[in-house]
Amino acid sequence: MRQDPTALEDTWLARAKRLLALAETGQHFTSDPFDRERYEEIAAMARSMLADLGRVPLERIEGLMPPHAGGYATPSIDIRGAVFRDGRILLVRERSDGRWAMPGGFADIGSSPAENIEREIWEEANLRVRANTLYALRHKARHPYPADARDFYKLFFLCEVVGDTVPRPGPETSETAFFEAGALPDLSLVRNIAADIQAAFAAHRRGTGAAAFD
Repeated sequence: MRQDPTALEDTWLARAKRLLALAETGQHFTSDPFDRERYEEIAAMARSMLADLGRVPLERIEGLMPPHAGGYATPSIDIRGAVFRDGRILLVRERSDGRWAMPGGFADIGSSPAENIEREIWEEANLRVRANTLYALRHKARHPYPADARDFYKLFFLCEVVGDTVPRPGPETSETAFFEAGALPDLSLVRNIAADIQAAFAAHRRGTGAAAFD
């Protein structure tokens, strides 16, 4: 059974996100200057609510709707890759917070999901990999990540190393290492939670199968 998103994300935070999405979409499509003014007022209120509920500065809330969205406010995409060696998973230490995560990041326009994660792993761990299997597609709001004013879909891939290369950190990472399922380090929870990594271990053991999704 799928979880109620408000069970894990604060109800008012979820409502404020939706309110901002509706207001920004309305601003784009209306031709009435008075309606546009009303939508802007609603959008400003929603941004203030998100700043309070998401516990972030108001300036970070500006521009949540990407310019390529065609008028519709849509979720952003975060992609993560699971690479295994001798039954252990590759994690990288993020320079930004000193914690560990599966390599990955925001999806870039113009590249497929597989191309995105293969590039991210090269940039963060200097490993050439092939994305083999999508093992999970999650709506971030439905899982116990820290509160976030933005809305995300998170894609998780099982990846295979191409060639005999040794991982090493890139510009955004300070360390790379392989970890056993029962000995995970301090995780960068805005990027991944323990359940994401445990799901990777389960998918790796299973080999094939349908991706879990919300």
